[in-house]
Amino acid sequence: MSKNLSLFAGVAVLFVLTGLFLSWNQSLYILNFALLSAIMALGVNMQWGYAGLFNTGVMGFAALGGLGVVLVSSKPVPEGWAAGGPGVMAGLALGAATIAAAIFLYRRMAKGHARTLALLAVLIVGFFAYRAVFDPASEAIEAFNPSSAGNMGGLGLPVLLSWPVGGLLAAIAAWAIGKTALGLRSDYLAIATLGIAEIVIAVMKNEDWLARGVKMVNLTERAWPVPFEVDLQKNASFLELAANWGFDPVTGSSIAVKLIYMVLILAVLALVIFLSERALNSPWGRMMRAIRDNEVAAMAMGKHVTRRHLQIFILGSAVIGVAGAMMTSMDGILNPGTYNPLRFTFLIWVMVIVGGSGNNWGAVLGGLLIGWLWLIVETLGPVVMGGLTAGMADGALKAHLIDSAQHMRLLTLGVILLLVLRFSPRGLIPEK
Repeated sequence: MSKNLSLFAGVAVLFVLTGLFLSWNQSLYILNFALLSAIMALGVNMQWGYAGLFNTGVMGFAALGGLGVVLVSSKPVPEGWAAGGPGVMAGLALGAATIAAAIFLYRRMAKGHARTLALLAVLIVGFFAYRAVFDPASEAIEAFNPSSAGNMGGLGLPVLLSWPVGGLLAAIAAWAIGKTALGLRSDYLAIATLGIAEIVIAVMKNEDWLARGVKMVNLTERAWPVPFEVDLQKNASFLELAANWGFDPVTGSSIAVKLIYMVLILAVLALVIFLSERALNSPWGRMMRAIRDNEVAAMAMGKHVTRRHLQIFILGSAVIGVAGAMMTSMDGILNPGTYNPLRFTFLIWVMVIVGGSGNNWGAVLGGLLIGWLWLIVETLGPVVMGGLTAGMADGALKAHLIDSAQHMRLLTLGVILLLVLRFSPRGLIPEK
């Protein structure tokens, strides 16, 4: 216990030093980023640490969480709905009905050429019918004021309500993926989840009617009680408080907003940790670890392995979706182009491995440490490289080293990962 407390205290010192020597604004920004990453790491830890499921589609579930924020909290576009809303809904319903009909035939008909031909007929006819209804409606929506709208908008509800919706969207996607991919071997599951995550991002980028694609959606509402910085700068009481603490209005308002978000994130993180710890130490948690360690023995004891895998896959993905929704609402914008495997899959996996898979507190520690490292190296990298090359003569080599400073974060992460795997292969806080 003393070792764990020392590790968390050491990470806390890193954030304090960042505030003292750089700025408290930057320190809080990095802390909120690291806390949200820790929630994602807890979701991955549920899947890998509890059940041994190798999910490389973290990016897709985080993006679906962000999409949930747009669909719930962005302002509706009545003209978009009038132009093609009913057609889009009818097209999506027709597509779902086609898939349901195909599944029904597959289960009801005997294996053979007749079933194959029937499935092909249903899928082909359903596909063309879906496109005939959906395409004109989506084009009509995207044609309305594409520079500032071109979509149907959302429900205009408070952002706080969108966080569980983001988790629900990720859970639904996890159910659909799990029903088809969880029967695969671990390496095939990794390939399938990565591919499906890329499909999710591609859809979000290209379907402008949904969330404006790469044109992005700016959120005009924030989760209560988080105000906008400009509103705080007009508040006389806040201006007096900022002056007493020695902050100018702009810096003080930015710090205040980040502090409020930090409280909200900590509340969600505490709830996820509490529920995760209760689940891990319950008979259900012991069953999941038994399945992870020996599936054959667990099946011999009457456990339905695939069903339990689907359950934990959905739960972990829902947690990732909630964190993705919180990150989008904090940023105030949804940009599908920012979702990439390096940031939203590889980095989260490094957090789980470094912290200690199978241990919830290890996942949190890894999220805080690697989250801090990921962003601080971006700031300190050019400074360090400038100091290392100060004595070098101007030339191609010096220019190349300075230009390559932005890649130091990858080198640093690699070195940290190698050191942890060498000296603490089970992570900084190993599973008990």
